Amino acid sequence: MNNRVKPITRAWLPAAIMLALASNVAAQDASAPAATKAKDLSTVIVTGTRASDRTESSSLTPIDVVSAKVLQQTGTSDVPTALARIIPSLSFPRPSAADTADTQRPAQLRGLSPDQVLVLVDGKRWHPGALLLTNGVLGRGSQAVDLNTIPMGAIDHIEVLRDGASAQYGSDAIAGVINIILKKGAKGGDVEISGGQYSAGDGRQWQGSANFGIPLSDDKGWLRFTLQSGKEDYTNRAGPDTRAGFPQLGVNFREGDPEVKDQNLLINTQYDITPNVQFYAFGHFGHREGTSPAFFRYGNNSPSPSSPLIAGIYPNGYLPLENSDSTDRSLVAGFRGTVNGWRWDVSGNYGGNRVSYKTFNSINLAYLNDFGSSPTSFHDGLLKAAQHSFDIDIAKDVTVGWLPNSVTVAFGAEYLHQSYAIDAGDLPSYYTSTGNPIPGTTTIPAGGAQGFAGWQPVNAGSLARHDVAEYLDLETNLTDRLGVSAAVRHENYSDFGSTTSGSLAGRFDFTDTFALRASASTGFRAPSLAQQFYSSTSSLYYGAGNSLGLTPGIYNSSLLPVSSPVARLLGAEPLKPEKSHNYTVGAVWSPTDALTLSIDAYQIAIDDRIVLSGSIATTGASVRDYLAANGITNLDYRGVSYFTNAADTRTRGIDLVASFRNDLGNAGTLQTTISANYNKNEVTKVRPNPAILDSLGSSFQRLDRRDIKGLLADSTPRSKLILNEQYNVGNWNVTGTVTRYGRYTAYSSTGTTIYGSTGTPAVDQTFSPKWLLDLAVNYNLQRWTFTVGADDALDAYPDRVIAASSNNGTLPYSVYAPFGYNGAYVYGKVAYRW
Repeated sequence: MNNRVKPITRAWLPAAIMLALASNVAAQDASAPAATKAKDLSTVIVTGTRASDRTESSSLTPIDVVSAKVLQQTGTSDVPTALARIIPSLSFPRPSAADTADTQRPAQLRGLSPDQVLVLVDGKRWHPGALLLTNGVLGRGSQAVDLNTIPMGAIDHIEVLRDGASAQYGSDAIAGVINIILKKGAKGGDVEISGGQYSAGDGRQWQGSANFGIPLSDDKGWLRFTLQSGKEDYTNRAGPDTRAGFPQLGVNFREGDPEVKDQNLLINTQYDITPNVQFYAFGHFGHREGTSPAFFRYGNNSPSPSSPLIAGIYPNGYLPLENSDSTDRSLVAGFRGTVNGWRWDVSGNYGGNRVSYKTFNSINLAYLNDFGSSPTSFHDGLLKAAQHSFDIDIAKDVTVGWLPNSVTVAFGAEYLHQSYAIDAGDLPSYYTSTGNPIPGTTTIPAGGAQGFAGWQPVNAGSLARHDVAEYLDLETNLTDRLGVSAAVRHENYSDFGSTTSGSLAGRFDFTDTFALRASASTGFRAPSLAQQFYSSTSSLYYGAGNSLGLTPGIYNSSLLPVSSPVARLLGAEPLKPEKSHNYTVGAVWSPTDALTLSIDAYQIAIDDRIVLSGSIATTGASVRDYLAANGITNLDYRGVSYFTNAADTRTRGIDLVASFRNDLGNAGTLQTTISANYNKNEVTKVRPNPAILDSLGSSFQRLDRRDIKGLLADSTPRSKLILNEQYNVGNWNVTGTVTRYGRYTAYSSTGTTIYGSTGTPAVDQTFSPKWLLDLAVNYNLQRWTFTVGADDALDAYPDRVIAASSNNGTLPYSVYAPFGYNGAYVYGKVAYRW
């Protein structure tokens, strides 16, 4: 491990040189370039630029600005779902029965991993959640930011940068940046209540929110509050078991959205200490409790009961339920101001997420068999993630005599500290059998709480690291029509060493209405602490022909950290950062004041993608002898997996956005927006197996077919089209959105050889494109707004999965469905604004 921290001065040197140059020229405010003046009504942006006057329409890189009004018009009450209905390159899948991943769902940009998009709030890095996705869902292996921690009522607008930005912001910005800008000031506020349910009769929801501000002494500052509370009932689209003798038992499984209760409080404040110095801060506290289902276990009334042990506890079978109790805290505070034209900002940032897991309506069969009784409710343990940062940002628009426009010179430094911890659960939650078979049988019962086994003491512990970063950013208009920018950022992490990222971008305005823009950058994503440290041991049933070569039965399998002695002996290596090369080229055309079009093509090549490996059998004689020769003689598991830098990938795509405003006079206005994305991900290289495993004759595959062709490629739709119409007349507003999701494919993990992995094409399934219609009608009466709407108004569902993938008909829909499988949702809202 590299613990060296190189001096910050290396990156500050070029900044000092720029300051020296600046001192030799006259300091004055920069005048906006002509291209910017022509569009001075456009929204000023703060993402991807440190210039003070760059607008959305003059941006050097593709960026979407989504207002609070547009977010509210989507009908949904959560932020990532709203963004997915507005921005075609952003997706928000809705996994079910995925070990509580459905209560902290991840968002994806351009089909890449959820942890490859950076989330900022008012330009400050937001913390990731504690959950690590380890099941076979989109985003598998990622520790992502939970966008639902930000209450929608607190948002003024959101800027989504669709370009690599590691040189500006550091790790995680490979796919782009989502910057959430909060409402500010003491004036104005709103109170809103909404409710609805799905046409199938379930999933009832309600939410109340309030946002308001108050002035501070002598109008030198303000304090703004946002409160939000809501509840969602679960939905269920499961079917009956189709096997002979089972249908009469009815629907016992559950497939759909979880039951969720959540509360959020966000406070934002600002105070003018002097005319040139401000204090600012914002803090958040959130609590979410979600309950998700596991697989149903059959009782004595079925042809195939799970175990004779449950007869006296659950004679009719049972559905284990997994509860996650998540607490989220954050606080950002700082000072900013100006001195001699220099804009400075010094801030501290804390964020943390704590998730407590509980399994109830369940049983530990091994505990019951060995001790004669078992709890039915289990505390499974805790996951905790936190980060602290200290940032210094300085910028100035400097006039240089030999340039026609000023140069924005920006530089700064960041200290980042991150930590991750696992606390073990109670003994009954993870207890595994000592080898005693069920009386009268030769079967050894499964250990751990059924549904979700707790973390063992061997899994518990904590890990921390720090990073020191420095950056330099330059931006100017070389002529009134040619804008350029360049940035470089150096980082030094205590766990894997240093890395440097750079970017170049340019835009040429041929006329006041047409421009070409392009960018090239390198980027990186540091392996998350969860990917380096997370471990768990679970007891699973392995059937005939299993990947570990075991006879059918119950066996323990373990996910080990790469630092584990066993993992290292079996080929695990310290994780390296993912590295990327991003290229974008596009055009912006505004032939009239009412019509704006943009198109951007991009390529993102990523080396050393971090993924979960396949499982390595530890039962073969050669493996056992090899481990024993290295002092490992007492394993309590039969299979091992770990994280590895396994693959290189390439992403290519096109974004299209067109907006037209038609003024109909007394008949109102009609705003039309068409946006589309085509995105193709593919694995270009898979690392060979570790040499030690080949020498031991292991059948281990570093990356299986489901990952290569599916999770890293085609299990997200390649295309998405959104057509939105906004019609306003008098006090009425009507919103209609049509969304087309393209085809996607679910792949099996075993069978035909591809890159040395196997899969069975017979159970692959490609799902057909689907069209969704969302409708809403708003009536404004003075300060009141009344809304009725329907999401998925035509009650569209994704294709049902083929029989081989449906778990005997009980789970009829794919976990990869991009818009879920709940059907039409009808809702109403009442809002009062001032």
